[in-house]
Amino acid sequence: MDESKMLIIGANGQLGIALREKYPTAKSTNTTQLDIINKDSVDNFDWGGIEVILNAAAYTNVDGAETTEGRLTAWKVNAVGVQNLVKVAIKNDITLVHVSSEYVFDGRQNPHTEDEPLSPLGVYGHTKAAGDLLVQLLPKHYLIRTSWVIGEGKNFVRTMLSLGEKGTEPNVVNDQIGRLTFTSELVRGIDHLLSNHVSYDTYNLTNEGNPVSWADITREIFKSANYDLKVTNTTTAEYFANKEGVAPRPLNSTLSLDKIHKTGFTSSDWRDDLKNYIEKEKNA
Repeated sequence: MDESKMLIIGANGQLGIALREKYPTAKSTNTTQLDIINKDSVDNFDWGGIEVILNAAAYTNVDGAETTEGRLTAWKVNAVGVQNLVKVAIKNDITLVHVSSEYVFDGRQNPHTEDEPLSPLGVYGHTKAAGDLLVQLLPKHYLIRTSWVIGEGKNFVRTMLSLGEKGTEPNVVNDQIGRLTFTSELVRGIDHLLSNHVSYDTYNLTNEGNPVSWADITREIFKSANYDLKVTNTTTAEYFANKEGVAPRPLNSTLSLDKIHKTGFTSSDWRDDLKNYIEKEKNA
C-alpha cells in the first residue's frame, strides 16, 4: 500500500498518533485543514491522489454526549462527519477505514459478533451506530469495531499508574467485562487488512486474551508496575450512584475475533502489550 496515497483524519488522537508512526509519509490533517462536520470543507478539500482514508476522528466523551452540547457535537462528528466522508469516498472511489466501538451494542450478547443487531444504550452509542450504518453503504470500506483503547494521551492505564505512584488504593468497577486494545494492535490489524487486500467488510479488532473487569486490569497494572496496593471491587451502579449525567454502559464489551483471525491475522494478548506499555511508561 502506497503510504503517500493515505489520508489520516483525527491525526492527533490516540489512534491517529499510532497511525502516523506506522505510516510516516501518509498525509494527515487537523480540523483547520479539514473539518469533517463541515460539508463545504470536505467538498473543497483536495482529494486528488487519495486512495485510502483512515478515519480516526471521533467524539468519544461517553458521559459528555449525554449533555445538551455534547449530544450535538457527538452527532455532528460521529454521524454527520462520517456521512460527509462516505459521500466523498463514493464520489472519488476511495477506500474508507472507519473505527467504531462496542458501544453500538447493549452488552447482552457474549461475545459480540460483527453481525449482531445494533442495540446502543446511550447517545454516544447511538451516534457511533449511525456512523456504522453510513459506512456500510460504501462499497470500499473497512468498518473496525474495537473496545477499551489505550495509546498516547489520557487513558485508563495512565490514570491507574498515576494513582499507583501516589499510593492511592482505588475502587474500580468489576462488572464491566472486556479486553484492552492497544493502538499498536489496532494499527497492526488495519495494516493487515489493507496490505493483504482482505475483503471489504466489518471486522472486530481488539487484543486477544481472557476478558476481565476494569478492577482486574487495575490489579494487572499495579502488578506490572510493582505497586503493592489493594484494588477494591465495586459495581457500575455503586460507582456512579448520585452522579448526574452518567451514560449507560454495556456490561459486556468482549468482541469476537474469529472473523479477522480467519483472514490470517494473529492477535496479541492484552497482558503482553500491557507489560510492554507500562515498561515504556516507566522508562519515559
